[in-house]
Amino acid sequence: MRIGKQDAPFTAICTSDTHQIKVRGQDLTGEIIGNTDFITYFWMLVTGQVPSETQKFFANAVLCAIAEHGLVPSVVAARMTYAAAPEAFHGAVAAGLLGCGSVVLGSAEVAGRFLAQVVEAVAAGGDAEAAVRALRAEKKAIPGFGHPQHSEGDPRANLLLKLAAEHGVEGAHIKALRDVQAALPAVLGRPLPINVNGAIPAVMLDVGFPLAALKGISLLARTASLIGHLQEETERPIGFIMSGAAAAAIGYDGP
Repeated sequence: MRIGKQDAPFTAICTSDTHQIKVRGQDLTGEIIGNTDFITYFWMLVTGQVPSETQKFFANAVLCAIAEHGLVPSVVAARMTYAAAPEAFHGAVAAGLLGCGSVVLGSAEVAGRFLAQVVEAVAAGGDAEAAVRALRAEKKAIPGFGHPQHSEGDPRANLLLKLAAEHGVEGAHIKALRDVQAALPAVLGRPLPINVNGAIPAVMLDVGFPLAALKGISLLARTASLIGHLQEETERPIGFIMSGAAAAAIGYDGP
């Protein structure tokens, strides 16, 4: 049974033969290993192009910004999974990544798609306020805004946007982000700060990273964090402590 398109059986990422492995047209052992830093390699794998120094700078910045934020749900899931199955380090990493969704961690992708829609709407004669009102009419949150802890402003977002201004990379998506922020008081009755998952897509899209791969930024960054947490779990385990605390915190109200 044929499912989906089957008329382009090609990949442009990697090929190999007896003597050579080529990645994006470059010899892995002759040109990449020992010569290319991982951020450049990551960008090249995703886009097929070697990043400019500015693109590499901001890829580094956003990966550092989103990698770690304490015992967030993805980390809790990973550490509790490892406590229950210490033979499955990879399973514990996967458990953490599977929680990368529209509310926590993966929300940069949602915000990026929203900002892209705002950019398109403005180009067609619309405005950011109308886009915000359309979301609220569907009772949806405004992606990229607000934070339960950083209510007075997400320091990560503030720094990323400051760096974007200093490096002269503010484009249509950062403008859309600012326009949405300016529209919020009229729509919601109160302002909301830009959070890191609003700043990341705005900056990355303006420096040329592809919209479809935005979630990969969060996945790659959080993988590094999860590995760190799981290494600590091997030495200072807290997985069962968190499990016990959860059981103690939740009461039973069934029959």
